[in-house]
Amino acid sequence: MARGINKVILIGNLGADPEMKYTANGTPMCTFRIATTEVWGDRDGNQQERTEWHRIVAWGKLGEICGQYLAKGRQVYVEGSLRTRSWEDASGNRRWITEVVARDVQFLGGPAAAAGGGAGSDYGADYGPGGPAGPGGPPPPPDDDIPF
Repeated sequence: MARGINKVILIGNLGADPEMKYTANGTPMCTFRIATTEVWGDRDGNQQERTEWHRIVAWGKLGEICGQYLAKGRQVYVEGSLRTRSWEDASGNRRWITEVVARDVQFLGGPAAAAGGGAGSDYGADYGPGGPAGPGGPPPPPDDDIPF
């Protein structure tokens, strides 16, 4: 029998600056919300648009990196899984929330694009498609270093 898959992939923009918190045992937790916008044409040829808001939670080193480099308006790629949790509010009412627990966050364009690269599930920095050396990887060696 097949196992289920719980995987979410989003690209969107932060609606506010991220919020950093720490658990009682000192584990970092960063929460932020991103907006994704879907655009389509209706039967009359008019452009329609719908924006959805997603709550993201990043834990540990990934959370620290998100808290340090993300800012309102920044575009991000988020990969993770959906989690629903409940709590009791001050009035004694049971509340529920569904959020994305991030496993990978890549910093894309936006107002803070120059602030840094990205943070993945390995918690390393990725300063572009080719890693720290840039989009094409490390520069090619000079011709005189080629052994043939």
